[in-house]
Amino acid sequence: MILRELVRYYQRKTTDIDAAQRLPSFGLEDKQIPFVIELSPDGRVVQLHDTRVPDGKKLRARSFLVPQGVKKTSAIAANLLWDSAEYVLGVDTRHNPERVGEQHAHFRARLAALPASAQDDEGLRAVKAFLHIGDDRPGGTPDLTALECSPVWKEIVETNPVMSFQLAGDTGLVCQRQAIVEAAQPAAAGEETPGFCLVEGQEAPIQRLHTAIKNVWGAQSSGANIVSFNLDAFNSYGKSQGANAPIGKRAEFAYTTALNHLLDKGSRNRVQVGDSSTVFWADGPSRFDSEFTLADFFGEPRKDDPDCNSRAVQALYQSLRSGQVPAEDLHTEFFVLGLAPNAARISIRFWLRAPLKDLAPRILQHFSDLRVVRRYDGDPPAPSLLRLLSSLALQGKLDNVPARLAGEWMRAILEGLPYPSALLNAAVTRCKAEQNVPYLRAAVIKAWLNREYRRSHPHLAHDHAFFKESLDMEQDNPAYRLGRLFAVLERVQEAAQPGINSTIRDRYYGAASTTPVAVFTTLLRLKNAHLKKLNDGPVSYFERLIGEILAPLAGFPRQLSLQDQARFALGYYHQRQAFYARKAEGRDPTATDTEED
Repeated sequence: MILRELVRYYQRKTTDIDAAQRLPSFGLEDKQIPFVIELSPDGRVVQLHDTRVPDGKKLRARSFLVPQGVKKTSAIAANLLWDSAEYVLGVDTRHNPERVGEQHAHFRARLAALPASAQDDEGLRAVKAFLHIGDDRPGGTPDLTALECSPVWKEIVETNPVMSFQLAGDTGLVCQRQAIVEAAQPAAAGEETPGFCLVEGQEAPIQRLHTAIKNVWGAQSSGANIVSFNLDAFNSYGKSQGANAPIGKRAEFAYTTALNHLLDKGSRNRVQVGDSSTVFWADGPSRFDSEFTLADFFGEPRKDDPDCNSRAVQALYQSLRSGQVPAEDLHTEFFVLGLAPNAARISIRFWLRAPLKDLAPRILQHFSDLRVVRRYDGDPPAPSLLRLLSSLALQGKLDNVPARLAGEWMRAILEGLPYPSALLNAAVTRCKAEQNVPYLRAAVIKAWLNREYRRSHPHLAHDHAFFKESLDMEQDNPAYRLGRLFAVLERVQEAAQPGINSTIRDRYYGAASTTPVAVFTTLLRLKNAHLKKLNDGPVSYFERLIGEILAPLAGFPRQLSLQDQARFALGYYHQRQAFYARKAEGRDPTATDTEED
């Protein structure tokens, strides 16, 4: 199912009218080549081109369409007319002259093995003349004197970059010339191992080793595989490697090319969600897939456009509300694939296919559930999943996010399901550990509680919000009211002791949100001492507010469950923000309030 949809995506992209987005034909691939050696027809070096251009703080090499590379293992295998400097020039960059000599010999052997139709090509003759293939030059190595004069030669020797050749007067590489491309096509089916391709559903030459998938966060930098068998224990019925899951050469090329294209670091069709590298694509042209993508909803805002997330949410909301989305767009299917590293392989974290008419409301519901009064004006109204996950992790590091949490959360969002229990546990645990409830954590808690409430009350509307965006004076939930009470008691202390460095939150938040009965009697007694330091106006205000909060409560519970601890945190956050809102509006009843540290 997954591979078949990737193959279909590849087939559509090979005919894309946008050349920059068009995927290479069978047997070819896009490759970044930083250095190109320009040769005259007789094999002399004209110049050494540096194709790199500034990309932020780094240099990014130009991409070229080249014959598909061989699968690199510990064995020596050379690509056709492009490879690392060790293969192309025989330059010893790792102080292993014997191995480098073998690599360069393999590179030369591939050129000599090309059919006669390619041997007469002018570009290939120039490369062979440069490499002295066919003459009696000792050692069979090229003359590098002209290249050693280049200002980038030292960098080439130190970094072993990818290199290729260009014939003077051509706009493309030698390996892009028609005769070379035709000669580089994979061998005919009769020369390969035949089998039944599980993707195409027909007989086809089977690919033994699959192309590596790159840019999956946490996986090997050289790439990893989705389909791979490398030990006898994984084999079935005596079939080894690719024969265990037979996929034809063309289907293998199509799905790996498509997936590597989607995972490219500059792709708008990928987003990093915790440890899950998530890619998505549409079954056909769609405004949703061109004007804004899932990366605009769940990814980090672009540096040049920090408001892109909230604008994408607003645009989608307006489109659905006004009915401006074309009917064909509403029925366009979207595919979402979550990938995570698993040793030398890639595991499928989640896979979803859904039409836009189902997917778009679920995305909007996610952001509606998250919406909570912001602490500061700079807080993002549509926070990315990366920021939300960071707020739940120790020291804000994604490495400390619980395993599988990101993938399970993303799946719950896209399928319209309740959020995973581990999400609430992580949010509540961090609140108690840090003795604080920041904006992003409050948003996660509110969203989780509302989704869980709708799950337990299926008769309610899909957008029903049991907990509101801001302070709800009518909310009678005991834990929510205890959170409000804790915020009021903290505010009383701040008013009585302006500029205090540490409040009751720093000492008692964890205990108050877990075992209220053991804490609140002490805090209410301390409150009386603090009120004596205030004027009559603030005293009257605080006593009235405390009475309103305590009125529906029958007493202080001995313990609060995990969900009640979450309600406590949300009540605390709402009440604190209500104080700041009153102060900003000039309705602050206390004259000595201080900003929260």
